[in-house]
Amino acid sequence: MPNPGEETPPSDCSDPESVPCRPRKARQAQESHDGDVPSLCPPQLPTSSPPRVLSMAELLETAQEVSKMTIAHEIVVNRDFKLQEVNFSPNSLESRVKETLHKAFWDSLKEQLSASPPDYTHVIQLLQEIKETILSLLLPRHSRLRGQIEEALDMELIRQEAEHGALDIPNLTMYILGTMAMLCAPVRDEEVQRLRGVTDPVQLLREIFRVLDLMKMDMVNFTIQSLRPHLQDHSVQYEQKKFQELLVKLPSERVGKEGEDSLDHTTEWLHKAAAEVSASSLSSPSHPEVHGSPAPLSRGAVSRSSSTPSPMSVLNQGYMNLLRWEPGIEKYPETLLMDQARLQEVQLQVNQLTIIAAVLLVSSSVCGSALFSSPGFGEALLDISNHVHQEVSEALLQLGYPAFTSDKSASLKGQIRSIAEEDNAVRSVIEQRIHSFLSLHLSPSAQNSRSLPKGLAPIQEELLEVSHRFGSVIYHNRQVYGPYYLAILKKVVLPGAEPEAGIDSF
Repeated sequence: MPNPGEETPPSDCSDPESVPCRPRKARQAQESHDGDVPSLCPPQLPTSSPPRVLSMAELLETAQEVSKMTIAHEIVVNRDFKLQEVNFSPNSLESRVKETLHKAFWDSLKEQLSASPPDYTHVIQLLQEIKETILSLLLPRHSRLRGQIEEALDMELIRQEAEHGALDIPNLTMYILGTMAMLCAPVRDEEVQRLRGVTDPVQLLREIFRVLDLMKMDMVNFTIQSLRPHLQDHSVQYEQKKFQELLVKLPSERVGKEGEDSLDHTTEWLHKAAAEVSASSLSSPSHPEVHGSPAPLSRGAVSRSSSTPSPMSVLNQGYMNLLRWEPGIEKYPETLLMDQARLQEVQLQVNQLTIIAAVLLVSSSVCGSALFSSPGFGEALLDISNHVHQEVSEALLQLGYPAFTSDKSASLKGQIRSIAEEDNAVRSVIEQRIHSFLSLHLSPSAQNSRSLPKGLAPIQEELLEVSHRFGSVIYHNRQVYGPYYLAILKKVVLPGAEPEAGIDSF
């Protein structure tokens, strides 16, 4: 797969401005030979072709592919990702239905075992499921243990014993618990040991299934941790390949468009960013990537009154705009949908840090730097208005400073309350400084930058954590979707950009 910065020989694709690619027939032949290599040049379709309608089977297949791609992406970008037990709310419909069905099953099993003679039909089915679950937890090197389990839980022998009324359930369950104790993670040792004290066979079987479900989850999470380094090595190629396949399958909002031409919301996102960079270059040429948001120009109306903005500055501005996203008003770019929740969480954290830093700055200016820098005082100011005033008054008293005058009290409360207003001057300055700092972390080389703008020292630790999360997501996104961004910028947003302006690489 060509990297964004590599020179590629020209092809005979219909659009000379598109991402370098092979002719479609040759490309299809190559892909059929080595399906690992994704094509970054989407198939060329006549602009008059009608939008394709997916069948139900195609929709289900596509949903499954999206699910796989999302899980793989989550494993790579989220180091804390792991499967967890689903716990429904006690009063929810799901919880009530689940509890009703489970109770009906286990009550039926209890009746079967209480009958004379006992009916072991359900017990045999449960033992079969338990055996299969335990075998699924074994690693390839456990060949000897596998043979022992097959012998101890010989289902044909168990059926014969049940037919003759000689089935020894306590002995079988004790063997099962012993095997579970050998295979479970240390965190499950206590639960498995507790099961040895359960004497009711029905309750014991029920608990065995519950703990086995936890053990299966542990095994899946162990597998995820083991595969993460391999996935990280191949994640960019995998996501590009899967995304290209989805673009071919899914219809576009614009008739007859596929490939990068079908990324409508991504194109609009880059258009807005390009308009903002062009407009800001007139007023603040030294800081083209961190500025306000002027009214966006219409598609194709990027300002040409100054030099054409570089693709890097446009893309970085687009990334920074994600921290000011307005849900419900703007549609998220298709290339960032898998990270939308993650980026919205970063946006929320940035807004919270803005408020906190603004409160701290106002309190410092009113109270004086000596009190503001006293140990533990900053943590006392995380709440707003009256609570801040109360904490400040108590701190002044404890440190022997003069008490607040009524004028200072009113000023502090008023300034803190006004921070909630979007056009508040202090809030705007702090937000500008935070965004400026975060913009420095859009490239991996700046990930270790610790030079904070003035006024942000009290939130340094939290801000560094947010900047690392934001930068990591952006870096991965740029690696995966860089070729698509380049294609859009070359063909639609910045058609007049020169190669030396950075159009061929990020």
